[in-house]
Amino acid sequence: MSVPKLEQLSKSVVQGPSLATGAIPTMDWMDIPVVFKPGNYAYPAKKDKVEYLDSQKGLSFPNAREWSPEDEDWKLPEDWKDIIIKGLAERLEKFRSLKIFMDCCVRCGACADKCHFFLGTGDPKNMPVLRAELLRSVYRNDFTLAGKILGKMAGAREMTTKVLKEWFMYSYQCTECRRCSVFCPYGIDTAEVTMMIRELLHLVGIGINWILEPVSNSNRTGNHMGLQPHTFKDNVEFLVDDVEGLTGIRPNVTFNRKGAEILFITPSADVFAEPGLYTAMGYMILFDAIGLDYTWSTYASEGGNFGLFTNNETMKKLNAKMYAEAERLGVKHIIGGECGHMWRVLHQYMDTMNGPADFLEVPVSPITGTVFENAAATKMVHISEFTADLIKHGKLKFDKSRNSHVKATWHDSCNPARAMGLIDEPRYILDHVADWVEMPENTIREQTFCCGSGTGLNTDEIMELRMRAGLPRANAVKYVQDKHLVNMLACVCAIDRATLTSLMNYWNPGVEVCGLTELVANAIVQEGENRPELPEGLRTMLF
Repeated sequence: MSVPKLEQLSKSVVQGPSLATGAIPTMDWMDIPVVFKPGNYAYPAKKDKVEYLDSQKGLSFPNAREWSPEDEDWKLPEDWKDIIIKGLAERLEKFRSLKIFMDCCVRCGACADKCHFFLGTGDPKNMPVLRAELLRSVYRNDFTLAGKILGKMAGAREMTTKVLKEWFMYSYQCTECRRCSVFCPYGIDTAEVTMMIRELLHLVGIGINWILEPVSNSNRTGNHMGLQPHTFKDNVEFLVDDVEGLTGIRPNVTFNRKGAEILFITPSADVFAEPGLYTAMGYMILFDAIGLDYTWSTYASEGGNFGLFTNNETMKKLNAKMYAEAERLGVKHIIGGECGHMWRVLHQYMDTMNGPADFLEVPVSPITGTVFENAAATKMVHISEFTADLIKHGKLKFDKSRNSHVKATWHDSCNPARAMGLIDEPRYILDHVADWVEMPENTIREQTFCCGSGTGLNTDEIMELRMRAGLPRANAVKYVQDKHLVNMLACVCAIDRATLTSLMNYWNPGVEVCGLTELVANAIVQEGENRPELPEGLRTMLF
């Protein structure tokens, strides 16, 4: 879809009717219907993708069909309301946190202006408190005495198609980044509420294609692009050729090698699309510099877990494939690359879904001997933890001037930063490899702003929404661009690398996006290297 010119959207954000500009709603929020039009919703899942997933053991994705949010009739099952209420009852029984989140909110509004979607759209229903209220109102109506007796006076309302359409609209205007939870005095995780709404929608066949097609591909071929094993292998080997041309050293890369000490898993975007390609090249240079005994898998060729954006069963199934492959290959432990939702699933859900992985060893760095006790259950170490440990023990030699073309700033990717606490290690690495500055303190670390396009929202048909939602992050980058001449935004998330590139191109031309390991590899000095002058690091085109 076309996106308004920069000047138009800039004015719309600050002048358009919204609570941020003092506009007063003309109706109660319950009475304002959603309106679907091209550009404000993601395309529904394709029928064949839903049918495939529904055929898989342990998964349920019913009511496959062709439908459009713009149609009045969404072709729901006749008993769709009973399905939703029963599904909510089951989840209230299963997840204690959901019951707490439904009951303890006092609607204080502390979260209201913390959401990048509300800041970018001005839509009151994008305030986290009100987005969660879309579900709470139904919960009160069917599961609380006050709601059953007092109805709307108690904030309750019946489940209707109007409500269902609100759920679809606003559960897909949330990246589940959890910034709102940082500021909630009760610790309510509205992202978990969004996840439950999406689960309930899937029970009646409502989902978006940019999530379910990657889920389908990941289940079928091992990665979200649907790359066959030979294609994945070929892509990696193309990058091996590029690394050899740039450094004079050909990385020793193997695939599906039994007996390797370490299995390396990274998001598949790293091996087929810019700017992730340079991050993948960085992995190879780093591992070759230290002589790491590792292997890639062409079957578990995707760290990213799009199941996080659908339901718990799918998340569990996709996470399990990495561990099945680690067991098949007989490795000691796993190192994971730069991927946000892979690490959120690993850190927050792995133990109760698939763990503990007792067939693997507690990770020990074969280079430094460091025991990664934090990975004692998951048996998986983040590439940034691994690299920071190498630097601490003096195992890497750097020439920082090789990044002289870079003036970087650091984007704390939501899932690694807020969900797993990976905050100081990347900064420690940056200090050693590049010249960089921080963005304003209320936009980083635990309070970091989202890229605006996570949880499967990085699809082109909602580009204006993405540019609006990413504006808070873009503003923070703009500040350091103007003040410090920043020209590179670094991060440790494949989705961020993809979505922030579009965001920077729109709001902050001149700022590129990179993975942290790309900067590491730019600066590494390898024994026996034959590097020519690389004025743009690994991005230098040699002819």
